[in-house]
Amino acid sequence: MCSVGSLRANLYAYAAAGAISVAATSAFAACTGPGAPTDTQTKCLTAVPIPGNPLRSFDISWVNPDRAEYYLADRSNSGIDIIDTQHNTFKRRLGGFVGVVLNSAGTAVNNNVSGPDGVTSHGRWVYAGDGNSTLKVFDLDALPAFALKQNISTGGTTRVDEMALTTDGKLLLAANNAEDPPFGTLFRANGDQPVSSVAILSKVTVSPAIIPPHFGLSLEQPAWDPKTARFYVSVPIIANNPTGCNFGQLSGPITCDGGLLVVNPATLHAGTNVIGAFDPTTNTGVGPLNKCSPNGATLGLHDNLLLGCTPQNNPSDRETLVINAKTKNETLIEDITGSDEVWFNKGDFRYYTGSSRDCGTPGTCPAPGFPGFGVLGVIDGTSVLIEKIPQSSNSHSVAADSMRNFIYVPQVAPVSIVGSGGDITTVGQGICGGSSGCVAVYKHDVDDDEDGEHHHDDTH
Repeated sequence: MCSVGSLRANLYAYAAAGAISVAATSAFAACTGPGAPTDTQTKCLTAVPIPGNPLRSFDISWVNPDRAEYYLADRSNSGIDIIDTQHNTFKRRLGGFVGVVLNSAGTAVNNNVSGPDGVTSHGRWVYAGDGNSTLKVFDLDALPAFALKQNISTGGTTRVDEMALTTDGKLLLAANNAEDPPFGTLFRANGDQPVSSVAILSKVTVSPAIIPPHFGLSLEQPAWDPKTARFYVSVPIIANNPTGCNFGQLSGPITCDGGLLVVNPATLHAGTNVIGAFDPTTNTGVGPLNKCSPNGATLGLHDNLLLGCTPQNNPSDRETLVINAKTKNETLIEDITGSDEVWFNKGDFRYYTGSSRDCGTPGTCPAPGFPGFGVLGVIDGTSVLIEKIPQSSNSHSVAADSMRNFIYVPQVAPVSIVGSGGDITTVGQGICGGSSGCVAVYKHDVDDDEDGEHHHDDTH
């Protein structure tokens, strides 16, 4: 296990080194440097190069282990990149997205209108959100030129972001996180049928007393729990949590924590559903969280949800939270935060966090606005932090193949190559073996574990 002291020293050294030239990195082998430590249980296996433009901007990723495929929402190349997880090679790209859209000054990526964004899959079907408020539906079994089967508007002006499917693949909940106020859309999805017939069933908003409009508040990653038959959606900031906190109505830093939106799709009606405070009798509504302003959400063992808390939403939130979907009991995990996408791997019963700005280690966020360092967080099924592995500074996406125990972490190209949004350290170059970015492949060999944690039993 990599010590906190050595991790911090490595991170500072690499941040101070800054970006280095293309020529200096062209001969690098993959899986070198701080992103490939030898003393961690999770080891860098290889790096998959992505053809086309260097990776400047990407969003969520997903794995379908039955098809042995990994899907990355690659805005830099305006498509969903598909990697063969059996051979860890690039396979093909699903195109037709708006790609990278810059801000009005042309200096940075405007994530709110860029795409693709959220992505998920079931069987032959891939669902992905675009920056123009559309959901795109792809048939993986169709000829590439005919893979795009549907392009459905959610009625907004900004991106369709993170999403989740029910276990049978018949219902999809997607969040328009950048709308003000934000909303979710429940779709009838394709399940296992051979023809696409995706359609909007209803919309979900949150009471303005909980998410006040006109302050840029949002809805983030949902997760589905088949035992409770509910969607659980991360809400980064809610009003009056605690009472009188600043959600943006006052000057100064945000002081409100976030919430967890619980949605029962069986009770939603056609049209717009306004959801209020949590009601324990129906197990629906928005419940307040303690010391967590989450982006990511993933379902682990025994109905436990790990939420990707981040100080990017509330600067005082420096921990990660696990909450039980049934009891609502909470467990805080110290020294790991800054997570966007989080993932539970059923193959090794571990959580993985895409922590682009980890500020959990004391000293790594010495000043307000400091971006922090990217890490891959590894947490076991009992909510114990196992290790943190340095990543490129904006590597916020993670997904795992549960059949092969491969963990996939995209790496941005250096800032010297792509500009704003690029890696401000040299960690990604060492992992990728080059300066165009890549998808790093980590391996957790459960046979090498000494703690026997992979012997858990769960009915999911």
